[in-house]
Amino acid sequence: MTGDGGLRNLTAEQSRAARGLLNWSRVRLGAKSNLSEDTIREFENGGRIPGPSNLTRIRQALEAAGVVFTSGAPSLTNLSEGEAGVIGSNEM
Repeated sequence: MTGDGGLRNLTAEQSRAARGLLNWSRVRLGAKSNLSEDTIREFENGGRIPGPSNLTRIRQALEAAGVVFTSGAPSLTNLSEGEAGVIGSNEM
């Protein structure tokens, strides 16, 4: 079943990189995605992969802050708020 725009393809590496671009802690990402810090930590450390709805919440929180996920190399956009970046993935 498709229609989620590939949102479940968010990887732990992308999540860590996006947090780095935003200078967000796991606590902040958890709060923005309405998930626990433990969920974010376990995902980013490879302990477990959250279900599709939780991956969607993580990705949407990052995108709402200005992160753009593409198939190219990671880069940071130059916006006035400094809350945007581009995370690349060869898997997407």
